[in-house]
Amino acid sequence: MKVKWKIIITLGALLVAGIGVYASTVYSKKGLVTVQTGQVVRQDLTSLVTASGEIKPKNYINIGANAQGDITELLVKEGDRVSKGQLLAKIEDIQPAADVEAQRATLTSAEAQSAASEAGVTAADDNIRTMQAALDHDKADLDRMKADYQRAEQLYNEKLGAKQDFEMKKYVYDAQVAALAESQSRLVQSRAQREQTVAQLSSAQRQIAQAKAVLVRYDDILRKHNAYAPINGVVTNLPVRMGESVVPGIQNSEGSTIMTIADMSVITAEVKVDETDIVNIHLGQVGDITIDAIPNKTFKGHVTEIGNTAILRSTGVAASQSAISSQEAKDFKVVIAMDNPPDEVRPGLSCTAKITTAVRPNALTIPIQALTVRQKGDLEPQPAPGAAPKTVVKLTPAQEKVRKEEVQGVFVVENNKAVFHKVETGITGSTDIEVLSGLKESDQIVTGTYQVIRTIRNQADVKIDNKPPVVTPTT
Repeated sequence: MKVKWKIIITLGALLVAGIGVYASTVYSKKGLVTVQTGQVVRQDLTSLVTASGEIKPKNYINIGANAQGDITELLVKEGDRVSKGQLLAKIEDIQPAADVEAQRATLTSAEAQSAASEAGVTAADDNIRTMQAALDHDKADLDRMKADYQRAEQLYNEKLGAKQDFEMKKYVYDAQVAALAESQSRLVQSRAQREQTVAQLSSAQRQIAQAKAVLVRYDDILRKHNAYAPINGVVTNLPVRMGESVVPGIQNSEGSTIMTIADMSVITAEVKVDETDIVNIHLGQVGDITIDAIPNKTFKGHVTEIGNTAILRSTGVAASQSAISSQEAKDFKVVIAMDNPPDEVRPGLSCTAKITTAVRPNALTIPIQALTVRQKGDLEPQPAPGAAPKTVVKLTPAQEKVRKEEVQGVFVVENNKAVFHKVETGITGSTDIEVLSGLKESDQIVTGTYQVIRTIRNQADVKIDNKPPVVTPTT
């Protein structure tokens, strides 16, 4: 019996000792947090902004209908290259063509009348010169005959000349006076006829000017029944067919689009950048462009245009044009010109652009997920497990505000404790972020898990476990 009791007592003592050891171990591990860690390292860091959009030519023009009617000819097809001024399509133009021909006939008639009037003025000028010469001749004859008459009259009065001779000289002189008056009258009449012909010429010239102006208007109307290429480019869209009716645009109503001409010499990627990233985008920054339809290839480009108007992500309408104030996410348009676009590129292809906004060689970096935020009050020393709680002190509003201020930082492992360090950051890469102050190279920081980083407290005891997670194979 004594041996039996000795065994029982010994087993009980061992049990009590085991329970004590277990309890001691559990108590010692109370508050211990298992964390994953990494080191602060130096590396080259590149900040990228990623945005999606579509391929567009830098310059493209939608050619609309400027007249109403049926399309009688389509002289190009989609994909054709065209030159500036090339005729692309014709719209029914019977009436305007007839108006042009009628006006041309009117102009021809006015020009013929003008030519006749001009010839009449020239003939009148010649006639006036002839009349003037005759008048000058008659004046000379009159002076001569007047002298003869005066000599005959003097001789007759002195009884030295015959009366018959005197009367003959007087008759010739009077006849010449009448002839001179007649020549003067004919000259005045010729000049009056010339003025009338000049007035007819002026009227004909005004008719020509008016006919030309009307012809220009009719020609313009006729030209609007044809579609011409405004630029050198490629026909990228041809939504109509021969025989379809088209109409011009009027107020509050768009007209028919005949085709789209795109200048494919400059190809751009038009992407939408999130409002949080747009402040980092600047003209001239380099971008890598990938096109969904051309896999495994990357094309270089540079930023040529940055939009100043926010675009609502849900509707695509400019925020300034929206009648409803919205707090939803907004984007900004950014245009990236491709340096060497491929021949097979087409407008409208989906693309993704990665714009390099900053480069930091040999920067001090940490993983982005290690960065966290705490309120200042949460960083105050906490009582040790089992210690008496701190005395509650009523804080003033200013002190409470200070305690609620947020601080950005990371947890650094020091002596098996997670110590919060405030840090200042610079540019952000794809997985790492630049540290400007607060850390030094090779510091061991807490990098995971996400739940641990969110909940761990300052000065918490930690246990490092950097083993990779066990992946359970799927069946």
